[in-house]
Amino acid sequence: MEAVNVHIGPLVFDHADYDAEGDVLYLHVGDPIEAEGEETPEGHLVRFEPGTQRVVGLTVINARWLLDRDGRLIITVPETVEASADELAPALATA
Repeated sequence: MEAVNVHIGPLVFDHADYDAEGDVLYLHVGDPIEAEGEETPEGHLVRFEPGTQRVVGLTVINARWLLDRDGRLIITVPETVEASADELAPALATA
């Protein structure tokens, strides 16, 4: 897992791993920990610290495809947040 600094709305992730073959981007705050997952309306997975609403991870499905198509990524966590292709470029370069 690569150290990065990725902002998606108010969320900040400092670790990323991108699976280019599956086009799946894994973002984490700190090292991955045991967490509770919840699917977003967009089909991604938000991971919360157990018993809290603190976001500790995000799994983005079809990350590059969505950025190529839309130029941005929109995720509901529970409010809608977005990130531009430029903001996610460092994370997608971890492949």
